[in-house]
Amino acid sequence: MKEKIKEFLIITLGFILVSVAVEYFYLPSKITGGGITGIAMVINYYRPSLPIGMLMMVMNVILFGIGFLLIGGNFGAKTIYASFGLSGTLWFIETALKPHGLTSDILLSAIIGTLLLGLGLGIVFSQNASTGGTDIIAKILNKFFHINMGKSMQAVDFLVVVLAGATFGISTALYALVCVLLNGIVIDKVIEGFTSVKAVMVFSNNSESIKKYIIREIDRGCTVFEGKGGFTDTKNSVIYSVMDRTQLIRLRTFIKKNYSDSFIIVSEAHEVLGEGFQNID
Repeated sequence: MKEKIKEFLIITLGFILVSVAVEYFYLPSKITGGGITGIAMVINYYRPSLPIGMLMMVMNVILFGIGFLLIGGNFGAKTIYASFGLSGTLWFIETALKPHGLTSDILLSAIIGTLLLGLGLGIVFSQNASTGGTDIIAKILNKFFHINMGKSMQAVDFLVVVLAGATFGISTALYALVCVLLNGIVIDKVIEGFTSVKAVMVFSNNSESIKKYIIREIDRGCTVFEGKGGFTDTKNSVIYSVMDRTQLIRLRTFIKKNYSDSFIIVSEAHEVLGEGFQNID
């Protein structure tokens, strides 16, 4: 139960960051993000009396209804919470706080807004949730037109950029296009930050001591392979383990101090599933 509460609190932080990005950076500079957020911003331009949060909530209700009919109800409680939480937060900021842009520089708005937006969405995605909208449209396109999810989402975002160009002008649309592309990069980096660990291979003639240190002191598992040096033809052992950065520093210090003739290879493991890491389910 505590773990579920923690997940929903993290999701809440995520969509609050997205709301701040939209209301204090994107909207004042007329920069449209992708998906239904961008569509709502375009509609709001023509009908200022309609808050973006309200428009997104209405569109989410419609899209969830269509999605339920066409692709089934496998959205998950976290996605429903995130999508309506984002809509509600945007609506609250617009109606209660009457926000204004924190900077008049469109380039600065685009950079800071995209960083906040990507950070917020990355946090939401890291909890196996999404903010709905574009995902539902992409799933529908995928099911009926056999377009993969990534291309489906890009197609929707490109359509929003075209609408932005027709509404706010080509210059603003180009900013929006750059923001959409950069947003994907930021999201990937944020998600990697939540799940990225180090994959370590140690080649040593003292594998037994190193193995014990990894298991007993670092509290990580490892696998030992038997190897043979290609140049010397001497047999040795190869230890393979996955650990976080702090644990790697401890292991490296231990090996440097006691077995400096060892050979270590360290690489990024962007996603690790299973015992001791992210739940495989």
